Amino acid sequence: MKTVSATIEIAAPPMAVWTVLTDLSRYPEWNPLFREASGEVAVGKRIMLKSVRPANGRIMTVKPKVTVVEPGAELRWVASVPGIMSGEHSFTLRPAGDGTHLVQSESFRGLLVPFSAKTFASAEASFRALNEALNYVPRQANRFAPGRPYPVVWPDQLTSAPELDQRTLPAGQPP
Repeated sequence: MKTVSATIEIAAPPMAVWTVLTDLSRYPEWNPLFREASGEVAVGKRIMLKSVRPANGRIMTVKPKVTVVEPGAELRWVASVPGIMSGEHSFTLRPAGDGTHLVQSESFRGLLVPFSAKTFASAEASFRALNEALNYVPRQANRFAPGRPYPVVWPDQLTSAPELDQRTLPAGQPP
């Protein structure tokens, strides 16, 4: 078994983070790892996630089964290629002062795990990028009217919050 994880402190309360994290239809607007997502975030349901494979740029579609939904606390799903590799992905949120301590992790099992070092390194970098985007969106979302899109934030834009504020706020809105 191999576990990959990334941790971040988010300057928004757990329920604000949860709202963004579980709004699958809006993933294309902010999520650098899962460029498209759909489905119902409910235990026992399958969701659809599309991501770009860092190694070759190809789109990969997975349909994991949701196993844990604890609003404001934990989201977990499992996916597998039977006999080859399986993964259990989780987001764990807990209050931290005025914000949220978020741990995103995935535990991999199966025959290919010993041969997947590059994949794990790419996964860790992707998890960090997703966490950074998730850190940014809830802090900025209150600046956008309901029904208007979240700012689009891709990994190459994640340099610093002040820069992001200037690049993603609609014209005329103060940082």
